[in-house]
Amino acid sequence: MDDLQHAALGDALLEAAETREPIAPLTADHPGMSVEDAYRVQLHQTAAWERAGRKVVGFKVGLTSKAMQRMLGVDSPDFGHLYDDMVLDPAQPIDTTRFIAPRIEPEISFVLKEELAGPGLTAVDAIRAIDYAVASIEVIDSRIADWKIGLADTIADNASSGALLLGTRPVRLDEADLGLLGCVVTKNGQVVSTGAGAAVLGDPVNGLLWLANQLGSLGRSLPAGSIVMAGALSAAVPVAPGDRVSARFARLGTVSARFAPLTNKENA
Repeated sequence: MDDLQHAALGDALLEAAETREPIAPLTADHPGMSVEDAYRVQLHQTAAWERAGRKVVGFKVGLTSKAMQRMLGVDSPDFGHLYDDMVLDPAQPIDTTRFIAPRIEPEISFVLKEELAGPGLTAVDAIRAIDYAVASIEVIDSRIADWKIGLADTIADNASSGALLLGTRPVRLDEADLGLLGCVVTKNGQVVSTGAGAAVLGDPVNGLLWLANQLGSLGRSLPAGSIVMAGALSAAVPVAPGDRVSARFARLGTVSARFAPLTNKENA
């Protein structure tokens, strides 16, 4: 694929995000689309968003579970960019009309106190750079119709990013074993999934480490202050207007979200 094709696909995804009208999988018309092509499509969009004034505040790591990797036939995670307007206030109802087909995932996020610049970093380097871990919920979304995504589709679509909510209990790494840390997710009062930190490449720190080294291989780094969502602890849960969800993490506390009901106008 060439730059014109990357730009055309990026523009199609930008329009889908703007109109909330999903598009067919990119790989349907481009079955040979590579991972490199997909990241170039993603970067076409990030350039447009940054020209529009959006600010990068961090990154998300996706495809960290063995189940998701098997489903997409891959053996490595992917990443997407997080922007300032994606960080939502858990105290406020979430407007579902900003999404197409939202799902939520419980994640452990990190905030960095110093820059991480790979490649060649070790877990010790990653741990040294972390200020604290915090409970979080990621709202994932897909500009691809019906979530019919392959690896290239989700990478091109900014790793299916939507929004995020962060907890209020920062925890230092010496205060919790994140690999053993469990999580319970409820929707409308019913348990819908459970998971543990080990689902993220054995330990969420490994998600951060993979990201830093991957960015480093591309000549980029993670600045101090970055938010990094390290990967999902359990399967994604679909949400709809009016739903209330909660992710309760051992040691890290609970993050809850309310999805605003549709108004009469929106129902019309």
